[in-house]
Amino acid sequence: MIVADTKMLAQVCEKQGFFAALDQSGGSTPGALKLYGIPESAYSGDAEMFRLIHEMRVRIITAPAFTGEKVIGAILFEATMDGQAQGKPVPAFLWEERGVVPFLKVDKGLQDEADGVQLMKPIPSLDPLLERAVKLGICGTKMRSVVKLNSQTGIAAIVKQQFEVAAQIDSHGLMPILEPEVSIKSPDKAGAEATLLAELTKGLDALPESRRVMLKLTIPDVPDFYRPLIEHPRVARVVALSGGYSRTEACEKLAENHGMIASFSRALINDLKHSMSDSEFDAALAAAIDEIYQASVEKV
Repeated sequence: MIVADTKMLAQVCEKQGFFAALDQSGGSTPGALKLYGIPESAYSGDAEMFRLIHEMRVRIITAPAFTGEKVIGAILFEATMDGQAQGKPVPAFLWEERGVVPFLKVDKGLQDEADGVQLMKPIPSLDPLLERAVKLGICGTKMRSVVKLNSQTGIAAIVKQQFEVAAQIDSHGLMPILEPEVSIKSPDKAGAEATLLAELTKGLDALPESRRVMLKLTIPDVPDFYRPLIEHPRVARVVALSGGYSRTEACEKLAENHGMIASFSRALINDLKHSMSDSEFDAALAAAIDEIYQASVEKV
């Protein structure tokens, strides 16, 4: 049922480049600000914290290098979607001024680990959120769960939940990105990836021809391991999370996976600091964008 802007969808499915993940939420925001050079002692309360992270994100998306030339899309936190950049709603600014397709993170965080995985917490207000996203010009959504162990039943539960919520998202005409992250610290990462591949394939095979989804996956231990998913007719695109790897390591691994492009968060913004001058900030961001773009489009 996807009814998002056809130009946006064409860019999402076909354009060379990568996705910027600018969607740190409440739990991960203090860490993101600390990395940026703003300690927790510099602000008090959630409102001030979210104001500071919004300022950081606006600084990123208004930088000269942050354009659709290399950045296909940007995944936003809900408060960022509702915010402004240069006097425009952020989604409109991204698409109209930068040529970058806006996506929205919709999950509300993770449940406690059980059966080797962390399912998503319930998302009780998802329908009104999706209605608001559509009005603001959002093209699609992203939702994350985490695989810690190679547990067949746990991974099956994660995939089932991801596809169930994806159906709800699709009913609003939005492109769902399913993100069942395999932890890079998993003691049997390759085994978990094999189980995940099998479960995702089952879920994709069961989709009607009218449905397509995107997948956001940890870079696999075996290069091109997810090639069957990349080539699956129900998959619009497979993007990779950096998962705690350094940018250099993540880019080296990504370059070995044909057809897989980046959707990095920490690996994109790690070198950016609040204290930088605008020229220093813009140069550091441009260097990160160039490195991630190259790993996404130039494969070994």
